[in-house]
This record gives sequence, C-alpha cells and structure tokens, in this order.
Amino acid sequence: MAKVSALFVCTACGASSSKWSGRCEACGEWNTIQEEAPLSAGPSSKSLGRAKGRTVPLSDLSSKETPPPRTASGLSELDRVLGGGLVPSSAILVGGDPGIGKSTLLLQAAAQFAQAGLKVVYASGEEASAQVRMRAQRLGLADSTVKLAAETNLRDILTTLEAEQPDLVIIDSIQTMWVDNVDSAPGSVSQVRASAHELTTFAKRRNVSVIMVGHVTKEGQIAGPRVVEHMVDTVLYFEGERGHQFRILRAVKNRFGPADEIGVFEMTGAGLAEVVNPSALFLSERAQPSPGSVVFSGIEGTRPVLCELQALVAPSPHSQPRRAVVGWDGSRLSMILAVLEARCGIPFAGLDVYLNVAGGMKISEPAADLAVAAALLSAREDSALPAETVVFGEISLSGALRPVSQTENRLKEAQKLGFTTAIVPSGGKAADASGMSLVQTADLTSFVGEVFGAG
Repeated sequence: MAKVSALFVCTACGASSSKWSGRCEACGEWNTIQEEAPLSAGPSSKSLGRAKGRTVPLSDLSSKETPPPRTASGLSELDRVLGGGLVPSSAILVGGDPGIGKSTLLLQAAAQFAQAGLKVVYASGEEASAQVRMRAQRLGLADSTVKLAAETNLRDILTTLEAEQPDLVIIDSIQTMWVDNVDSAPGSVSQVRASAHELTTFAKRRNVSVIMVGHVTKEGQIAGPRVVEHMVDTVLYFEGERGHQFRILRAVKNRFGPADEIGVFEMTGAGLAEVVNPSALFLSERAQPSPGSVVFSGIEGTRPVLCELQALVAPSPHSQPRRAVVGWDGSRLSMILAVLEARCGIPFAGLDVYLNVAGGMKISEPAADLAVAAALLSAREDSALPAETVVFGEISLSGALRPVSQTENRLKEAQKLGFTTAIVPSGGKAADASGMSLVQTADLTSFVGEVFGAG
C-alpha cells in the first residue's frame, strides 16, 4: 500500500496543497496554511465510480411542502436573529470573542427552550458540570430541566444523544471536540471540520437542532476552516466591547431568515437582558451637542437603529497624520476624506483624524457616509449640529449624494425618539416624513454650504 502523505490546508478558503507555504495561492491570505493528516487511504476514484449507490428521490420546484415549525425561545432578540424561532434539524454556529458572553447567552437560551417544552442537552468541553451549575445558579436557572454533560469525545457524546433523543443540543465549544479516528490534536483544522460534519449530519438524520459555539481568531473570524460555516444553516456572531455593557448578536448567514439581522442585549449582574429599543439605549449616554457628534439613522437587518458617530480632528505632531477608526471601515474613512478635499476643497493634511461609533456598535452600510462627513466637518470647524438632527446618505466619488433604502423607516425611528430634522440626499422616497423637517441636498458641496456655511 502506498504511503499516505500529509496535506497542507488553508484555514481561510479550504484549498489544499502538497507542501507548506507562507501564503495561500488560492485566496492570497498569509499564515493560514496548516498541516492536516489524512484520515486514510480511501478508495480510488475508479473503484468509487464502479460502486452502485442508491436512487435519490427527486421532486419538482412546484412541490408544496409545509414550512418547518419554529419554537420560540422566549428571548425575543434571539428569536428575531434566528428568523422567528428555532427550526428543527437546524445546525447553528455561534462565534464571538472570549468572555463576551456566548456561554451565558446559550445557557439562558437553553433554559428558555426547556421551559418551552423542548428536551435540551448542554455538552461542555471547556467546563466541568459543577462550573456550569454555578453559572446557572448565578443566572437564577438552577431549577431548569436542562441536562448537562462534560465531555470532549464526540463519539461518546453522539452515543449519549442517540439514547437520550433530545430536541436541542448545545456544544460548547466545537474547538474542544475531538473525533477519535482523526489523527490530529483537538482544535486543529481536520478535527474542527470532522466534528462539525458529524454534528451537522446527526442534526439532519435525527431531527435534532444543534447549536455549536466557535472561538474566533484575532481577525474576528471563527477559528478553523471556512468550510464549517458552509456546512451549517446559520452563522451568528456575538459582538461587543469589553468596556461597554452592550452585546450585539448578528446573523451573517441564515437559511431560515434574513441575514444581517441583529439582536441587542445588555450585560448585567444577572446575565444578559434583552434591549427592546436599541436606539434609545445607544443614545442614552449622549450629552449636549458638541463638535464632532452626529446621530446616524441606520438599518440593521430589518430594524432601524440610531447611534452616535463621534469624530475628533486635531493638529498632528507627526509627519504622517493618524487615521484611527473604531466601529467603521477605515478605508471608507480615507475615501470620505479624499472626496472632501478633492470636491469641496477642505483639506485634512497635517491633521489627526479619529472616528468612533459610540456604544460599541459596528456599522457597515454606506448610508453612514454623510453622517461621517458631517462629524468630520463639525469637528474640524468646531461647530456642533443641532441636537434634534439625524443624518444619513451615501457619498459617491464625484461628490454626489445618493439616496439610501428604507428612508421612511429611518425617519420614523428618528421621530419616535424626538428628532425633528433630518439631513438626507435629495431624490429619496421621503414623502411620509411624519412631520419631520427635511434638509435635502444633491451633492457634498451643497451640504457643506447649507449646513456649515462654507463651500
């Protein structure tokens, strides 16, 4: 029998090669190549081609099937992110930074699902059962009917689940699980992929919902091969800053609901509490209007969310000015600065620029362009915008302002929180502004002239 050589697999894209290299030739990422021992010298392609498989039943696109029933957890923010509740036979991957509250959230969710009538098993590979019980007592969940298990051998866990036949299984975490027929250490690429495959297959075969916890790398991505995110039905990220009490559960993939939906929680001494009105929470600590402070009305998933953008512009003592961004895209900030200088004649050379999204919120939509530009100009000119004003709009490289989607929902949310004026691009669908005063501008030059009296 020919000797089976090891493979080198990229953890970012899953591409394999026969030798190690510092950079993946497929995706271009650096330091993502890891050695992976093959499972065995499996059957050749010729023998596999001669084997006769079973006939797979086919159906038409017009076939009508009953949508899968959902089980509500009782945590409305979690149900919102899941698309309305837990779907049977679904595989869910939850990632987040260490200590952000993933285990706390899932233990609370497990207790809620158990109260809703589901049989829940919580398998921890990182803590002993006594430690999980201590957390449950602190959260007031000691009387819950959740079954606990402290084990890392996946074969033993699956055998136990076959006997118990639960409705929901929580695995904390996938990096601690190991498959005994894979010759590599727990947490390696091959172990994580094999464990995720076994759990996902078990979920589909036994009509059991499985929630897996995944650690993240320093880049913020779930550790292990990206193929794991393709295996599961739903990928959730639990975000937040250690210095803030806010936690955001974000869906980046969901086969049973909208992606990019968010649920907002607040970390308290008694666990995670739901935030029904995130906009009011993000703006609760906002003081009187000051230069560099602008309120942005954004859309996260299906809900409008208002948050505060803070900018600081100061003379730089260095030859290379600093550009520091928290909660937004740094390259997009550079683009806004370039447009302001090229189209409006407002230079930022020799000035340090700092931009922060208050409350630990992370914004990715281009509708924040105009609010960022307003914050930068407000900080540079030392001129504060009126307190009851919200700003949103997309900026093109030509300096033109483009309308954004769901303008009416953004305005309704702003008006609900007491805002009376909105600065928006002209041409948007804002017919029903609910009595708000609209300042519509066509380009960035007009915006600078009308709002800051310069141009």
